[in-house]
Amino acid sequence: MMWDKLEQINKHYQELEEKIALPEVASDRKELEKLARERASLEEVVTMYRRHEALFRTLEETRAMLKEGLDEEMRALVKQEIESLESQLEELEQELKLSLLPKDENDERNIIVEVRSGTGGEEAALFAADLFRMYSRYAQSKGWDVDIMNTSESGAGGFKEVIFEVKGRGAFSRFKFERGVHRVQRVPTTEASGRIHTSTATVAVLPEVEDVEVDIDPGDLRIDIYHSGGAGGQNVNKVATAVRITHLPSGIVVACQDERSQLRNRMKAMAVLRARIMDMERRKQEEAQVKERQSQVGTGERAEKIRTYNFPQDRVTDHRIGVTMHNLPRILAGELDPLIDILATSEQTKQLEAQLV
Repeated sequence: MMWDKLEQINKHYQELEEKIALPEVASDRKELEKLARERASLEEVVTMYRRHEALFRTLEETRAMLKEGLDEEMRALVKQEIESLESQLEELEQELKLSLLPKDENDERNIIVEVRSGTGGEEAALFAADLFRMYSRYAQSKGWDVDIMNTSESGAGGFKEVIFEVKGRGAFSRFKFERGVHRVQRVPTTEASGRIHTSTATVAVLPEVEDVEVDIDPGDLRIDIYHSGGAGGQNVNKVATAVRITHLPSGIVVACQDERSQLRNRMKAMAVLRARIMDMERRKQEEAQVKERQSQVGTGERAEKIRTYNFPQDRVTDHRIGVTMHNLPRILAGELDPLIDILATSEQTKQLEAQLV
């Protein structure tokens, strides 16, 4: 059954390559990008399948050598090669099983991450800034580019909101596990009595959307241009460059002010708007998620947590999988792979179990 499915995928991949080579497709940007994304999503599994086929043929040929008149030394070498090939095939078959699990079509996309302070006032804003730095360092460790799109600073140097883009293949596949409410337990720098406070920040991760994927009628937009400024009205630009875009049909409002160029702010705001509209439409189609973006970030209340960062005990606990790790400073420095790997493996295990039911 698995091999039939893999052969179908291999044939479909070949058909996609043939379609992409057609002149009429090459001249249709939207269709070309659609087919190219589909081909890219199949490339890894097709490469593994073709490698498996080649290894299997090699194994059959090597086994056939045992029927020939070999001396003992050659026979031992051939048997050793057979064991090696069988081991490689076994590993590859396991990888192929995992590759057939349902794929998130957004896994390879760039992303827009929105971090907002939740419950806890100024301390929550400082925690939001910590999360932004953690994600920035993690992205940089992967060789991905980070571009701030909009910020709203608090008085003590934290963020009420920070929206940023992460550009890199596979960004969504890793960051999607960060969606939800993050809780911090620590003694704030402003706490004279040394009492531990609990605060939260919310994280939303949206796959970036190409302009050809979302059709936005310019007539549905209200665009306001204003003077940007930092916390407390500081750093106000003499030239109005900040952009606020309101999508009238949905009521979605996006503002960008971090760039000195009005055009750049407008481009960034439109990128966020497209991502939010696509996210809203996707959630309308999912019965389990009735409110746009609500399932990602909840309300920011302390009880709706996916992860807790406990400073006094130097631990991070992910409540979805019941895993606790120590060395909190390293995690906040962007060393997230060990935790994300466990989350990804847990998701794969659940999918494999569901297939067996």
